[in-house]
Amino acid sequence: MRTAVALARHEEVPVTGELLDGMAARHGLVETRRLDRDLAARICADGDPAVRRGLAGNPYLEPELVAVLAADPDHDVRHAVSVRPELTEERRAGLLAGLELSGMRRSVPWVTALHEDPEAMRRLAASVHPVLRAGVATARRLPPDVAERLARDEDRVVRLFLAEHCDDAPAAMLLEVWNWWTGSLSTPNRPYGHPNFPGRDLLRHADDPNRRLRQLALDDPDSTPELVERFSRDGDEEVRGRSATDPRLSAESVLRLLDDPDGSVRTLAARHPRLPAPALAGLLGAEETAEAAARNPALPEAVMWRMLD
Repeated sequence: MRTAVALARHEEVPVTGELLDGMAARHGLVETRRLDRDLAARICADGDPAVRRGLAGNPYLEPELVAVLAADPDHDVRHAVSVRPELTEERRAGLLAGLELSGMRRSVPWVTALHEDPEAMRRLAASVHPVLRAGVATARRLPPDVAERLARDEDRVVRLFLAEHCDDAPAAMLLEVWNWWTGSLSTPNRPYGHPNFPGRDLLRHADDPNRRLRQLALDDPDSTPELVERFSRDGDEEVRGRSATDPRLSAESVLRLLDDPDGSVRTLAARHPRLPAPALAGLLGAEETAEAAARNPALPEAVMWRMLD
């Protein structure tokens, strides 16, 4: 309780080295509170890079100390400096020259806080820093011009974040992202399940050499059961697997796909509602196929209760 009160007070009153040294737990103090200049300078030279990284994000840090951390030997410290809100774009560009940004992208809190500000989103969407542009892309809604700009971004993580998070992501970009992204644990239905994902004029992809595009032909309202059957014999396992999820697939083809050379296709076939009951019963009786068969929506309720008992 005493620590909480002390931290609240030091949103305005600078924290001294004496106070910091006397605290059992710092509770984000270095990252979020005003620090006495001598204390901030001391932390700039701390031997632990994690402590210096925390200081690099402190909004009250004086420009002279920001400059010190901008030259820090630790990559992540310099990265934390590069996304500070007060930096000019020219200063950011200079810091980016020595940074590797291929790792995990994390949200920048001050960018997220501006998601409802259209002008801020326009300004940040034009930033030289891809991490800031990616932060804009995670907004649920964006002005059309901002969404279009980010859809053409040279950094594909920016485009990916736009596909995963923004309801205004353009259809053409969603199709482009679909070529190389099938969905993450946090957003497993994007880009395919995005409300703007193309739903018509997909039959033109039926003969595309790209398997990701080819399988989309089955989603066209004018696609036929004959195309489903054709795709069930496709040379690519992903396309065959897509046909194995189509309710129009014939029972004969479902049975055939149970012997497919690819295990994922066999699993999808075991879940198909047109799978004949004798075959389904056989799959339930074999340990290696029982789990997939238990997910079949055609499983009678009485059988489900028997299995549960």
